Amino acid sequence: MAIRVGEGEWSYEVVENWAKLPPGWSFKEIGGIGCDRNDNVYVFNRGEHPMIVFDRDGNFLKSWGEGRFPRAHGVHMGPDDTIWLTDDADHTVRQCTLDGKVLLELGIPGKPAPYMSGEPFHRCTHTALSPKGEIFVADGYGNSSVHKYAPNGKLIKSWGGPGTDPGEFNIVHNITCDADGLVYVADRENHRVQIFDGEGRYQGQWNNMHRPCALCMPQGRRPVCYIGELGPGLSVNRNMPNIGPRIAVVDHTGKRLARIGSSKGPGLGPDEFQAPHGIAVDSRGDLYVGEVSWTNWPTFYPDKPRPDDLRSLHKFRKVEAV
Repeated sequence: MAIRVGEGEWSYEVVENWAKLPPGWSFKEIGGIGCDRNDNVYVFNRGEHPMIVFDRDGNFLKSWGEGRFPRAHGVHMGPDDTIWLTDDADHTVRQCTLDGKVLLELGIPGKPAPYMSGEPFHRCTHTALSPKGEIFVADGYGNSSVHKYAPNGKLIKSWGGPGTDPGEFNIVHNITCDADGLVYVADRENHRVQIFDGEGRYQGQWNNMHRPCALCMPQGRRPVCYIGELGPGLSVNRNMPNIGPRIAVVDHTGKRLARIGSSKGPGLGPDEFQAPHGIAVDSRGDLYVGEVSWTNWPTFYPDKPRPDDLRSLHKFRKVEAV
């Protein structure tokens, strides 16, 4: 019998062993994930084959990006059948075709801007597009900034800085835009999602979450938002229940609609998480979650070796409301 997760309208069945990798291949862990208009799934991972593509049934289609991406971090699917890939170790954002041809590159490969300078990029994390095609980049681990670019790649403006006040950030980890042009930023270590207009003016924030890591907002006006919350990050709260890791589903005001994941904390079961880092939703409402379990394992289990079958990818099939 299938395992069910979620609540009410946001109920799902766990699809176990979904991705059919070629023999000997591994994701290691997954930085980002996306779905195209045909519901093919693009898994941006930190194994030997950085981009691995599957159909919606999990059949392997192709791979690309070998030797080009040292550390996969973020995926954004463009409306024009292109894919935007953010690499935090390479300090770059690349717009690619769905076959891997690079169309636009932002940043200088391998050359970070000075730490906390506010100049692009120092370990950038994710990319989003406005309805006008403007490019927003979350930056990231070595900066506390959001950068706005014109569609041709020209820098327009930047905003942010380290801190806890409105408009300041403590690890700008993810970013997305809605159909009205609002910009949503996962301010991870401040435990909030901040909201700005397209000019960087603060509009508000969502709270009541723990270390928001992944954001996924399907197209349309007033959409729901899927938020991947990391679990405990300190030894003193390592075993504390009810703070993640998990997925929250919220409406356009930030009101929580459902949660997916165990309230007991991290686990290795098919309905449990270690570190949800990337989320995608296909045209049927099925949910895909990529995790950075390999990196996060020592946080939860400092005295235990990583298991060989450490999970990094989940698929949840949407259950139709009765």
